[in-house]
Amino acid sequence: MNLCVIGLGLIGGSLALDLKKRGFANHVFGVENNPENAAKALELGIVDDIVSLEMGCKLADLIVVATPVNIAAKILYGILELTDKQVVTDVCSTKHSLVKTAAFSLKRKNYVAAHPMAGTEHSGPEAAIYDLFDGKAAIICDGEQSSPEALATVKKMFEMLHMPITHMEAKSHDLHAAYVSHISHISSFALALTVLEKEKDEKSIFNMASGGFESTVRLAKSAASMWAPIFNQNKSNLIEVIDTYIDNMLDFRKYISENNTEALSQMMEEANKITEVLNQKKKAQTESLKLA
Repeated sequence: MNLCVIGLGLIGGSLALDLKKRGFANHVFGVENNPENAAKALELGIVDDIVSLEMGCKLADLIVVATPVNIAAKILYGILELTDKQVVTDVCSTKHSLVKTAAFSLKRKNYVAAHPMAGTEHSGPEAAIYDLFDGKAAIICDGEQSSPEALATVKKMFEMLHMPITHMEAKSHDLHAAYVSHISHISSFALALTVLEKEKDEKSIFNMASGGFESTVRLAKSAASMWAPIFNQNKSNLIEVIDTYIDNMLDFRKYISENNTEALSQMMEEANKITEVLNQKKKAQTESLKLA
């Protein structure tokens, strides 16, 4: 298996490391427009060679697009046109725009829309780590539009990454991603801005900051170059989620201003139920990995 990874940041780099280590890929070609990132990926052994987009697509059996989603939407059609039997997939956080782009190509069947639900707040080749994907969910969207061979290849890739696979329609994926992923980043960015605006003296922030604050604003360290395009691509779903979030914040504000301890307690107890939901999810994923 010759693998070509387009975009050598956290996700693309981590994917390349694991797939090489676990024997899925014999040779990894990297495509990276940033010369510093390209050199660093070679230095760290993330890829075996840095090549052009055209050469990478020609030499690879599997092509993984790991760029920001706005760039992926621009290059996906051209990549598909370069393919013959090569399989193309992506790791972007929104799917509907990519599926629409791929639909214009006569080689649509070579493409599998996918989203491995993994990541950290760090970016760049230096952020790439082994075992990033283990136990995390992998989403395949509109799989019926892909060829059986392409689908089998991408499924095997996720199995090698130890990821349980869920199948979903692209529009549904983007809606769910807005609720379980994208709003978390917006909340973290907003909290960081709120604190920075209120506390001009940075020493007081860091002197008082503890684990709870750091974990809440962790995602605010995420790269704007990655997340601004995601927010724009998923804006219709995100606006709905933000409105719901604001409604809940206004309820908290109201009950706090009224000293309504009972109403506040009811809201928080309802929120506590998320623990049970997340535990059920982890249990289901563990069972899925055992079956695989």
